[in-house]
Amino acid sequence: MYTNKKSILQLIALLQKHEITKVVLCPGSRNAPIVHSLSTHPDFSCYGATDERSAGYLAIGLALHGGKPVAICCTSGSALANLHPAVSEAFYQKVPIVVISADRPASWIGQMDGQTLPQPHIFKTLVKMSVNLPEINREEDEWYCNRLINEALLELNHHGKGPVHINVPISDPLFQFTEEHLPEVRLITRYQGLNIYDRNYKELIDKLNNYPKKMMIVGQMNLIYLFEKKYTKSLYKHFAWLTEHLSNRTIPGQAIKNFDMALYAMDDETKEKLSPDLVITYGGHIVSKRLKQFIRNNPNIEHWHVSADGEVIDLFGKLTTVIEMDPFEFLEKISTLLDSKTPQYPLLWENYCKQLPTPDFAYSEMSAIGSLLKQISPNSVLHIANSSPVRYAELYNFPDTIEVCCNRGTSGIEGSLSTAVGYALSSEKINYVIIGDLSFFYDMNALWNNHIKSNLRILLLNNGGGEIFNTLPGLEMSGTSHKFITGVHNTSAEGWALECNFTYIKVENATDLENNMELFTHNEASEKPILMEVFTNKNKDARILKDFYHSLKK
Repeated sequence: MYTNKKSILQLIALLQKHEITKVVLCPGSRNAPIVHSLSTHPDFSCYGATDERSAGYLAIGLALHGGKPVAICCTSGSALANLHPAVSEAFYQKVPIVVISADRPASWIGQMDGQTLPQPHIFKTLVKMSVNLPEINREEDEWYCNRLINEALLELNHHGKGPVHINVPISDPLFQFTEEHLPEVRLITRYQGLNIYDRNYKELIDKLNNYPKKMMIVGQMNLIYLFEKKYTKSLYKHFAWLTEHLSNRTIPGQAIKNFDMALYAMDDETKEKLSPDLVITYGGHIVSKRLKQFIRNNPNIEHWHVSADGEVIDLFGKLTTVIEMDPFEFLEKISTLLDSKTPQYPLLWENYCKQLPTPDFAYSEMSAIGSLLKQISPNSVLHIANSSPVRYAELYNFPDTIEVCCNRGTSGIEGSLSTAVGYALSSEKINYVIIGDLSFFYDMNALWNNHIKSNLRILLLNNGGGEIFNTLPGLEMSGTSHKFITGVHNTSAEGWALECNFTYIKVENATDLENNMELFTHNEASEKPILMEVFTNKNKDARILKDFYHSLKK
C-alpha cells in the first residue's frame, strides 16, 4: 500500500515512467511517506544510508556506473543541507542525480517548528533545476505538480547532465498508506531534434500519421518566412492551420484566422466534429481565450510543442511531447515523412470558417479598426496594443505582407506606444499603431521624443476607460468600483499631440471616420507624424460587439 499524498504518488509514478529506479533512502519521519512508498514498490532498487553527507556521494557512485539518473530522498531541515557537498560535486562532474527532500508546509517555516529551514532553491546555482511541489487539493494542483516533476526530470539530461532538486511539502497526517496502486500519470517526453542518433523518432512519426484530425496552432512570431514550394503542399493538406495576425506569415499556405469568431458560433455538435486529436504548436503567445478553452476542455487531445529552446510550455494542460528544434526545420523534416493520405479534417475547418460573415459594425472602436485595416497599405508595419485592440483586429483580414508587432510577452498595457516609436525610428515603412486610451495615456511620454519621424500613424481609440472590462463574463460593475476597475477618465490627446508636433485628427462619428481615414492611410508624403483620435462610447461599443456575436449563433 502506498501513501495517500497525491503529490508523492505523482512523483513516484513519474520516476518510474522516466526509468529512474535506483534510490538512496535516508531515515526520517517527514520523508516516511516517500520512503515507504518507494521501498514497497517492486520496480525500485532502494539503498539505505543514515548519513546524508555520505548518502549523496553514494548516489553519485550509483549514477556513475551506467550513467543513468539516481534519486536520493532525505527528510526536512538540516538533513537536506548535509547533501550540499555531494550536490556540488554532481553539478561540476555533471552527474544526473535527483534530490528529493521532504518538507514542512510553508506556513510553518521560520515559526520555531522542528526541523524547518527554507528548502526551496537551497542549492541555488548548483542544480540544473529546482522545483517546489504543491500539495494537491484540486485538479489544477495535480496538473501543476505533474508538470513540475516532468520538467525537473527532463532537465537531468538536457544540454548536458547534472543534478535537480524536487522539494515536497507534506502536511500531517504522514502515515496514511491507503492507496493500492500508483495513478496513471502523464509523461512528457523531449526530443532534442529529430535526429535518429539522438532518439529514435520513428514511433513519433507513426503517431503523427495515425492521427486523423491534426491541428497546427502558430503563436506570435515577429518575422515572415517563405516556405519552399516542395514542402508547401505536403504540409498544408495534413493540418488545420490556425494562426492570428501576430503569427505573421509563418505557415505553408493560407491560414484560418477567424477561428475565434468560429468557435463562438459553433454548436456542441460542430465543436465535436472540428475538435482535433493532435495539436502541434510553435511560436509564442496566443491571444484567443476561446481557443485555449476549446483545447483545454477536451480530454482527448494530445499536445506537442516545437521550439528551438526545448522549453516545457504546457499551455493547454495536455502536453506530452517537446521537440527541441527550429520550427521551420521541423516542418520541412516531417513534410517528407507524412503519409500520402489527404485528410478531410482541414477542409471541415476551412469550409466552416468560409461561411462566417464579414463584420460590419456601426460606428464604434471595432468599426474604426476595420476602417483602417481595409485601407492599410500592404507594404507597412502594424503595431497593435494590448487589451481590446489586439482582439478586435482579429475580426478583420488584411494582407499578409504587413508586418504585425505587439508586446505579448507579458500582455501589459504599458510600453506599446514606446515600442512602436522605437521600431518606426529604424524603419523606412509607414508604421501604424492601434492603441486604446488607457494604453496611450499610460505611455504618452513616448511622444516626448525628438527623434520621431513622419512615418508614424497613431489610431487612438478613446472611449473614456478600459472598454474590455465591460465584456468580461461574471464581472458586474456598479457604484464606485466601476470607475476604479475601468479607469474612467475625460482626457483628450489633442493638446499633447499638437505639443509634440503631430498632425492631429479628431473623429466623433462615422462621417468623420470615413472622411479622415484616407488622409490617415494614404498621405505618405506627410511631413509630420499623424495622430487620429476616435471618440466612442464604451457602453455602446460593448453592446454593438455583443449583438454581433449573438448574431453568429442564428
